Amino acid sequence: MSSARTSLGRTVAAHAVLIAYTVIALFPVFVILINSLKTRKAIFGDPLALPLGKSFDLVGYQTVMKQGDFVLYFQNSMTVTVASLFFVLLFGAMAAFALSEYRFRGNTLMGLYLALGIMIPIRLGTVAILEMMVASGLVNTLTALILVYTAQGLPLSVFILSEFMKSVSNDLKNAGRIDGLSEYAIFFRLVLPLVRPAMATVAVFTMIPIWNDLWFPLILASAEQTKTVTLGAQVFIGQFQNDWNALLAALSLAIVPVLVLYLIFSRQLIRGITVGAVK
Repeated sequence: MSSARTSLGRTVAAHAVLIAYTVIALFPVFVILINSLKTRKAIFGDPLALPLGKSFDLVGYQTVMKQGDFVLYFQNSMTVTVASLFFVLLFGAMAAFALSEYRFRGNTLMGLYLALGIMIPIRLGTVAILEMMVASGLVNTLTALILVYTAQGLPLSVFILSEFMKSVSNDLKNAGRIDGLSEYAIFFRLVLPLVRPAMATVAVFTMIPIWNDLWFPLILASAEQTKTVTLGAQVFIGQFQNDWNALLAALSLAIVPVLVLYLIFSRQLIRGITVGAVK
């Protein structure tokens, strides 16, 4: 009984800490949202006040809708983010399964090699990546961004998922082999459902840098038809003056898909973070 109460207390504490961190993290989002609905004078006069009365103004959203094709920018960002997440989770889970399930000479070195991407930023290879994309004819295509972001997210995915897959029962996998299941069936039908919390955690930590990235869209996909929403918002930033109303409105709209994806993965994310608290 005491151990059950201790586990319950740890779970409640972990959830409380996560909720507190969520509130703190969402406060800047709240500030951006309320300021996107205010006049320029109200933004700088009282940035924490609610958009009520004369301070309320939708000029920022009106400017966003008139200047630039932000619907296309959102479609590009969503396509790149979802496709990259799919490939990161698929290939990362397959590599993690191979490293955790099969023992071979160089297994540890292979794991360290795959984890090097966590310590070495992919931006250091920007020049080489650009040359490769030019040679492949992929400049100003969404495919170029998907390939880069997939390579960027794989190291973290392999590092996290391999540790979770090591905890999957060997008896369960051996029972599947005895029943005649192939290795692919064991991977997709037995292992993946058990590591969904870890995959949701990887998805959350991977999608934010992809959605908010400006570097690679500016270098690899700066054409009008391939702009992402982050790159498209730069049109409101000038050398001498910024259109803060439109910029905050664009950022507010850009936050919505991220929040939706976060809510989709949130339940599994909480399970992935608190899994060690109930042991």
